[in-house]
Amino acid sequence: MRATALKAGLSVALTGASLAAALPAAAQVDPFDGGWHYSVTPYLWLPNVNANLSHYFPRLQTDQLKTEIGPNDYLENLEFGLLVTGEVRKGRWSAFTDLIYLDFGNQETKVRDITGPRGRELSELGVQAQTDLSTTLWTLAGAYTVIQKPEFNLDVLLGFRYLGLDTDLKWEFVQDSALPELDLVRAGKVSENKENWDAIIGVKGQILFGNTPWFMPYYLDIGTGDSDWTWQALLGIAYRFDWGNVNLSIRSLSYDFDKDDTDLRFTGPALGVSFVW
Repeated sequence: MRATALKAGLSVALTGASLAAALPAAAQVDPFDGGWHYSVTPYLWLPNVNANLSHYFPRLQTDQLKTEIGPNDYLENLEFGLLVTGEVRKGRWSAFTDLIYLDFGNQETKVRDITGPRGRELSELGVQAQTDLSTTLWTLAGAYTVIQKPEFNLDVLLGFRYLGLDTDLKWEFVQDSALPELDLVRAGKVSENKENWDAIIGVKGQILFGNTPWFMPYYLDIGTGDSDWTWQALLGIAYRFDWGNVNLSIRSLSYDFDKDDTDLRFTGPALGVSFVW
């Protein structure tokens, strides 16, 4: 059911892009003409999800699981996804928001590393794991265009990013023989619930290729607050139509928390369709 729903959603998105490309041409929008302009970009992002979960096993002091989930693994277990960006601009001033919500469950998870007290490696035990993950990422920022040229433009931005994270990691050790020696139980579950607010500063803009409809969007921010630091980067290639553009990019979003807490990284390709008016 979930895989069918995802395929149906992707089909609708691609069909919408095809129909938009077939629309009659309208007057091309000049975002710097002094008037109010708006854009909405629904997109599909397929990142690898890397998580470093530090927690306490029963009767041990400090243990760590490093997990990795790829899009080939989690797509069929995706229960719901919403990814959209919006922007409003008047002259050199603009404001934008980006919302990501992903929810998937019962996902087979690769455990890359397990360390015990004094850094002892426990990977030889072998472990099977499943992850339930619900993530909300919301960015809101204002920006000002400091450079506007025929070759490129550059905006400086200031805003915040919110992270809401709910995870359940269920694990089970495969080799029973070593468990009594290490004083470990065979199986268990660890949960992680976070709400994080960070201030961010960054740049964004476009590199233009002459009078062609091709251009290269870019974005970079870095911030801190509830997390030690967070950063996000995007670099893509896009083709402009009179109604907007279609863009393909590589995007990475990373969080670094306390040394005994969770670190997260989302990295992968994104495909978006921007409607501009």
